[in-house]
Parts: sequence; C-alpha cells; structure tokens
Amino acid sequence: MEDAVDLIEGMIASKRPHFLATANVDFVVQAVEDDELRRILFDAHLVVCDGAPLKWASRWLGNELPERIAGADLVPLLLRLAANRNYRVYFLGGQAEVTARAIQNLERDYPGLVIAGSDSPPFTPLHGMDHVGITERIQAAKPDMLFVSLGCPKQEKWIAMNYRRAGVPVSIGVGATIDFLAGEMKRAPLWMRRRGLEWFFRLLQEPRRLFKRYVKDFWVFGCAIRRQVKQLRPAQTSAVPTPATPTRREPGVMNPLDTLILPERIDAAFVQSPACDWADRAARVPSLFADASKVKFVDSTGVGSLVRLQKQLREREGRLILFQVPPVLENAISLMKLNSILPAAVNLSSARRQADQEDRDRENPVKWGRPGTGAQITWKGEVTAMTVDDLWRRTGDTLAAREHDDAEVVVDLSGVTFIDSSGLGSLVRMRRTLRQRGIKLRFHQPSEVVQRVARLARLDEFLFGRGA
Repeated sequence: MEDAVDLIEGMIASKRPHFLATANVDFVVQAVEDDELRRILFDAHLVVCDGAPLKWASRWLGNELPERIAGADLVPLLLRLAANRNYRVYFLGGQAEVTARAIQNLERDYPGLVIAGSDSPPFTPLHGMDHVGITERIQAAKPDMLFVSLGCPKQEKWIAMNYRRAGVPVSIGVGATIDFLAGEMKRAPLWMRRRGLEWFFRLLQEPRRLFKRYVKDFWVFGCAIRRQVKQLRPAQTSAVPTPATPTRREPGVMNPLDTLILPERIDAAFVQSPACDWADRAARVPSLFADASKVKFVDSTGVGSLVRLQKQLREREGRLILFQVPPVLENAISLMKLNSILPAAVNLSSARRQADQEDRDRENPVKWGRPGTGAQITWKGEVTAMTVDDLWRRTGDTLAAREHDDAEVVVDLSGVTFIDSSGLGSLVRMRRTLRQRGIKLRFHQPSEVVQRVARLARLDEFLFGRGA
C-alpha cells in the first residue's frame, strides 16, 4: 500500500496524465471475455490487487503479491494525502445525491481537502455520453486526482478513452467506494477483510444483484486458475538462470542488439536474476525480436515479464515480436489470452516484415480504392483513443479530396488489429455524418476483434447488421 501511494504521488508530481486499475476477481473475469478491458489492464500505469483470491492465486503460481490493495482502502489514503498536500480532487459518476453526501462527509473528515468539482452525468451507454463536455469541465477544474464511479467496466473504458484529453495526473475507477464514503453501504468488519471474506459481506447486503455475478466469477476464475496452476506452476527446483543473448549477425541486420535468444526457462528465478537484462535492452533499441526456440518451461511470472517488456517498448512506439515459438510458450500465451499482446512470427525474417508492415500501417492507416462500385476506404492497424483523431482527420481529408457522386462508401475493416470504445465511437460518428449527407456507409469485413468489441458494446447490429 505504501509503495502504491508513493507511485501515485510521483504521478501527481509529474503533471502528466496517468490512469490506475483496481483489479478484483470480477474485473479479471470480465477481461477474459472483453478484449478492450484486457488491453486496459495492459496499458494502465498501475494495477493493484483489489481481491484476496488474486493474492491467493499469485501464491499458488509461485510469485506471491505482497499485499491486497483494496480500492476502498486506497481511496481514503489518497484523500488524506490530498488534504495534507493541498491536492485537488474531482468526482465523476454516481447519483448526484449520493456524491453530494460523500463530499459532505469528506469535508467533515478531511479538513482542508480541496474538492475541485463533481459531475453526475445521466445514465447512458458509453458511446452516448457527452465526453467533450465532461472533459472540458474537468480541465477547467484542474484536479490532481480524478475518481470515476461509473461501474466496471464502463468507468475503466471511460478513463482509457478520455484520460489524455482530461489531463489529470491520476485517474482511477472507484466503483462502489463512493457509496462507502456516502454511508450508503457498510464495509465488512476488519476481521472479514483480513480473511478474504469481504465479498461474502457484500453478498449479504445485495444478494439479488450479486449472487449470479459471484457464482459466475468464482466458477470462471476457479477453472482458469486451476488450468493455469496445472500448466504453469514452477517446479520445485529451477535451473541456474542463463542470460538472454543476442543472435549472430545476419546479412542486412544493422543492429544485432534488437534480437534476443530467450533462455530455456523463463520463470521467477530468471526474471529476478541479473541475467534478465531485457529492460536495459529495450531502452537501447526501438523494437525487439525474441527467438523462443529454446524455451522449455515458462511460468506466469515469465509470461508477465514478456508482457512488461512489450509494454515498455510500446510506450516508445516500438514492439516485441516472438518467433519460432514452441508449444509450451504458445500454450501459455493462449491460456492467458495474450495472443494480441504478444504477437508471434514463424522466423526472424517474418518478424521483421511484420514490424515493417505495422510501421507502414501506422504511417498510412487510411487507404483509398475503387473496387468497381462505390468508393472504398481501407483502415489498417489499431483504432484507439490514441489514433482515432488522426484516423478521423485522414478519412475526412480522403473523402473531401475525392470528387465523386457515389451513393455508398465502403470502409474495409479487415486490417484493423484492435479497436476500443473510442474507435467504435468514430464508426458511429462516421455513419451519422455521411447519413446526413445522403451517403450510405457500409463497414466491410470487420475483423474478429472489431466484431467482439462491438458486440459487447451492443453496437454490432447498428454497425454491421443487414439493415445498417
């Protein structure tokens, strides 16, 4: 907990926008089925363990988390910190009367706390919210911390869509914590929290709402952890860690430092040893290509280290691509549903071509073509909060630059590798804009990930249905 508070205070000092995720069992179970929520966990600047079962699972998998950090415990500490350091806080979401009572209690309990503002937007689907208006009000208030209470996963998706535009140093989804602060709900006694029984106390308070959710959560989580423990539990003894070394220089390869040979065992022992110099290597090259042909064992900490390496590289617009991946590593990545985060290629040449193609798609995500009838635009790469504004501008410029009298425009989505709620919002906006101009818009061959994200947002019929 102390480490988390220190990290958050460092984020505030930086003045740059960050967002946090508080992961409990329900969050993780939803992320199993939700590509966007899984990406949010990957992109978050800090993820804390807000659930005793997650801490237990980390122990079973051989690298125990030091402590459970419940959002309901973390938020009061942050509020006390804000009162002591004169940080400004802002509350978004929740019922207006509940938020007002919470603020009244906070002003009583934390003298000197600066409430920069609050906003309780009407209940509406994520794509129907007034994102521009909300973020403009937050910007005007200039808070240091933004507490969002829209329920999971809506609050996490709203934060991922808007935290850059809002510009708040720390944004965090707090769920029912507002209800605790307002006195609407009681927290479990300390002895129940310490024994991991807070979920049971909440079930007693809201049995109708939580019973089905808890049954599903424990079933899905229990089965997944059982499979993971069976496949990824570390052996009692571990081989001496061996360093990951660069491959031999190949013809045409300018910088051999961008290629790793992964060791036979990627486990907690290796990750915690000096032999694991991946972070240093990632700081010296734009991208890394990892030869996984020698890997014979990987545990969850090992997979986590690859995810962390990927995250470090992506923050600098680079990437990690694995190649010659053996079944043991391929199965572990698939088991943890990380295929889209840890892409793989057949060999090094194929990996380099894949990286080059990603760079081309990033530089030119919009392509124009005329397949014979109507106008066709092709989108490539990721359609996310980071890319959607540029993609929208390029698409508008492409349409404006072409003089045509077509009654239909086709947007090919087969090359879209990932889309988030901001991306879906751009599809909705594009359809409505062209409809106002009397032009029919058809989205062609949406990739599987686009269809899954749209289905969870209940926009698949509107965007891709027969009558669309």
